[in-house]
Amino acid sequence: MVTGFRLTRRQAYRCSTRSCGPGPRPGRRIRNLSRLHQSGDLSAAVVGSGPNGLSAAIVLRAAGVDVTLFEARRTLGGGARSEIGPLAGFRRDVCSSVYPLGAASPVFRAMDLGRFGLKWVAPPIPFAHPLDDGSAVVPDADQDSPDGVGEDTAAWQAAVGTVSNHWECIAANLLGPLRVPRPDARVMRFGLHALRSSHGLCRNLFRTERARALFSGVAAHTAVSLHRPATAAAGLVLAGLAEATGWPFARGGAESITQSLASLASGMGVKIRTGTAVEHGSQLEPYDIRMLDTGPRQVVQLVGSELKTLVARNLARYRYGPGVCKVDYALSEPAPWCADAARKAGTLHLGGSRMEISTALDQVWSGIPAPAPFVLVGQPSIADSSRAPAGRHVLWVYCHVPLGWNGDASPAIESQIERFAPGFRDTVLARRVTRASQWEAYNPNWVGGDINGGVQDLGQLWRRPAGWLDPYCLRAPDLYLCSSSTPPGGGVHGLCGWHAARSALRRNCGLDFTLADLRSACTDTGPLEDTSSSRNVDWTP
Repeated sequence: MVTGFRLTRRQAYRCSTRSCGPGPRPGRRIRNLSRLHQSGDLSAAVVGSGPNGLSAAIVLRAAGVDVTLFEARRTLGGGARSEIGPLAGFRRDVCSSVYPLGAASPVFRAMDLGRFGLKWVAPPIPFAHPLDDGSAVVPDADQDSPDGVGEDTAAWQAAVGTVSNHWECIAANLLGPLRVPRPDARVMRFGLHALRSSHGLCRNLFRTERARALFSGVAAHTAVSLHRPATAAAGLVLAGLAEATGWPFARGGAESITQSLASLASGMGVKIRTGTAVEHGSQLEPYDIRMLDTGPRQVVQLVGSELKTLVARNLARYRYGPGVCKVDYALSEPAPWCADAARKAGTLHLGGSRMEISTALDQVWSGIPAPAPFVLVGQPSIADSSRAPAGRHVLWVYCHVPLGWNGDASPAIESQIERFAPGFRDTVLARRVTRASQWEAYNPNWVGGDINGGVQDLGQLWRRPAGWLDPYCLRAPDLYLCSSSTPPGGGVHGLCGWHAARSALRRNCGLDFTLADLRSACTDTGPLEDTSSSRNVDWTP
């Protein structure tokens, strides 16, 4: 049954001595509380301020837990950061930039981040796939559109329409830890397609190479060989969300997501400590719950002595995928794409045919930098004019490279761009290259330049990080992992933090905390008076 909680004596004292936001929220009690804690009696430490760490902190605080968040850098954000560059007046996203999952995230929606300054801006076309004949393929529902998938329009809609039309049902059943989904024909239909390889799905569903190339470019976001089982899953989800969300950017840059989450967390009473590195588990001993927004290897380094031997061994064996080489550009004018649709698309997939994309990924997995790589392109300034001075544009690109590779892939990347946008190099004012080996130096969680948080194949998609039914609990009632190395994996959506926090509340409080509870707690919290003033500052009181 649904019950309410009263403030404990300890929490009432805290609220009387400082503003700490909302108290414990209602939730269904699922265990005998005689052996468990009330959430208001607990304290939690969250290590890492990426979207998952901030989301976990918000959920725990919404349930009444006293939360402190630690971030080693002076600014918050993890993979959702922005900075000036590559020239003054231009703003680049350091890592993540396009947010179909962020805009569709049930957790972000429950938090209502728009009240805290976050605004999604969608480009005219969510994504496009340029081809060598000067055209581009787009996910257009109009069969007569010259840039659409033509005779495969009905098949495309049948494949991705399940996601776009029934997203909430699919997200509730599949975007989390491995479990038996509720009996639902829509989920079963999606699952049967999602378990297939991208190649197999393309061969069976689509007649034209245009549609096959378009779907392969979306599926290749996971960097897994397209021959592997379940590689169709990412293609179906991301292509389906193109209709639901439009693959938007965050106005002002990725840091807008971080600042909205931080504003909400601070307003609820989460204590945020920037410039505070947690280097040993002993620093977290005073806390009842320890929540780590880190990679598996960092967990072993931090609290390895507390882990059971099997747990530590499985975490140490966690598999990482290819790295990425990224280039940020400042342009004097829009990129001169041959296809008009490509000039209106926020995201582009450069790789030519389905088999060319597949070959490039297979070469990377064999340890060879692809001579003609599959390249992802983002054009934020076509939707968000705040990213560049008037008349100028920003553009970022990246390709997958062997894990830890120290080479510069920008010549191969620019060759692919020139293939579909002749004269592109003439528009470049400045460029900044980030090699795969440099990503790990920037963020130790991105081992070898893998910004996805580990391989997202069938063997590690739901069983990450170490193959147990509750992937968030590290076999101790007070130690949890909430990073993208847990289900549902990489992307800015906060779902890993949400599920980890729920696991901690179930195990420590016997509390089944729901999205309705989270929505109620966030509604009770008002935005800070000046959200912009918190940008890139030390949050330590």
